[in-house]
Amino acid sequence: MGRKKWSKRKCWGLLMLIQQVLHVKAIPGVITLPPSATISNVIKVLSKKRIGGIVISSDKRYCEGIISERDIVKILSQDGADALDDTVDKYMTSQLISCTPDATADQVLTVMTEKRFRHMPVIVNNELLGLVTIGDIVKARLTELEMEKEALEGMIMGY
Repeated sequence: MGRKKWSKRKCWGLLMLIQQVLHVKAIPGVITLPPSATISNVIKVLSKKRIGGIVISSDKRYCEGIISERDIVKILSQDGADALDDTVDKYMTSQLISCTPDATADQVLTVMTEKRFRHMPVIVNNELLGLVTIGDIVKARLTELEMEKEALEGMIMGY
């Protein structure tokens, strides 16, 4: 019988969870707009908050959709300036791919990369808990790698 191969990260129980990523986000919480918001409103919020996507929710609890910078570029290229007065529910992505807080960062990053999107709602019991981005996960992973490096250096130096 062969031995199972385990990566060090799995063996040591160091899989980063989405709940950990949410705790270290630069902007806590989730920025939402109602489905009745106009595309012009979306653009203003994206610019003012310096973010790349907005969750669409009537009550800030249930995620009805999402719209991103990429969506805005596509909308304007197809429909022109007339789309600025349209409501976001006409264009938002409503078939959402979401995750739970206990998903691993690696799992979420894999899905985002394969499906080619950068924002994923975090949902618990059908309620919006947070929003993670590829940037959030990369930043958290870099922090994790820096901590691992410092721990290894400490072990080498005898601290």
